[in-house]
Amino acid sequence: MFKARLKRAALMGAACAAMAATLAHAQADSASKAPLVPQWGGVAGAAAGNYNVSARTPADQALPNPYAREETFFKIPKGMHLGSASGISIDKDGHSIWIYQRCGGQDVCIGVHDPVLWKFDSSGNLVKTMVVDQVVYPHGLYVAPDGNLWVTDLQSNIDFSGQPGGYKGRNFPTNLTPNGAQVLEFSPEGKLLMRLGTPGVYGNDKTHLSQPSAVAVDKDGYIYVADGHDSKPSNNRIVKFDKTGAFVTSWPTCQPDDAHQIDCGHALAIDSQGRLFVGDRGNSVIKIFSPDGKLLDRWKQFGKPSGLYIDKNDTLYLADSESSVREDNAYVRGVHVGSARTGVVTAFIPDVLGNPVPWFPLRGTTGAEGVAAADGYIYTSQVTPWGLARYVPK
Repeated sequence: MFKARLKRAALMGAACAAMAATLAHAQADSASKAPLVPQWGGVAGAAAGNYNVSARTPADQALPNPYAREETFFKIPKGMHLGSASGISIDKDGHSIWIYQRCGGQDVCIGVHDPVLWKFDSSGNLVKTMVVDQVVYPHGLYVAPDGNLWVTDLQSNIDFSGQPGGYKGRNFPTNLTPNGAQVLEFSPEGKLLMRLGTPGVYGNDKTHLSQPSAVAVDKDGYIYVADGHDSKPSNNRIVKFDKTGAFVTSWPTCQPDDAHQIDCGHALAIDSQGRLFVGDRGNSVIKIFSPDGKLLDRWKQFGKPSGLYIDKNDTLYLADSESSVREDNAYVRGVHVGSARTGVVTAFIPDVLGNPVPWFPLRGTTGAEGVAAADGYIYTSQVTPWGLARYVPK
């Protein structure tokens, strides 16, 4: 059965040709212009004075921070190298943590034969690594109700049209088998079960994806893909598949005033009612859709979404790694916590690096980009500088 599923390319609905993302993003060329600092301690610019608090609403400024940060919880064995990680999720067991990391570096895994999926137990011990040489650019991670791991592979390994500056001077292997620009399903043991999209080829028709950022799977097995990023070439749509990988529907429409329009759907989450929460990062809003794509609500009170997670109690966690980078949106970087049922925000964990970050001006994203929660703890994963942390109730 699995062989048949692997042969099935995603049947995707026709999307609007005009949906290609046009936002300029500094991360496209940051790798060649500035050194990374893959650690947190001793970083300048972490003082609270770096926050542009004048832009924040009084309600947001009044939110408590009931968590203490732990930077030593995740134990990485000597000789292993953690890379940027936007993907983080909780295992089916409800306690273990999966991360999706970029082969010890900032972006593509081309020529670097490191496992991209790492599993930590509830004590922070690394207990499993898997999936080598099957992913180009690790980005979104989702653990489905059945325990299988779904990941998005953002970029192609044969088409660098969207990153001509960022990868300039990189000596990648030649004659590569096309890969990337797709969504993959793995068993907890690392067996590839399904592939959505055409490996290595961008597009917005029925058989292609372009910079897919996130994926989520509901209790009935329907698969939702946020097909698009704020780097080009990119789509800006949500695509829904059934459990066999067959195309069901996609949105938004082509109408310019359609409230469904999405500008970088960077994160997805599903609540207990089966509603789909889309982190529309370009518009600094969470958009809530019914399973068939009907827009139900728009929430701006959680900040600019890079990462979303909804736990079994319908607590909503949003990681904001970009506020005040391109515009003032009345928020600063960090993690907002609240209710997915009511939209009430109850807590805010400020980015330990401060906001904005004068020490690293060429990078648009800093701080927590991925977020997950279990057993009363909050876990975050960072892209710039890369790292992992646990937040413990005070």
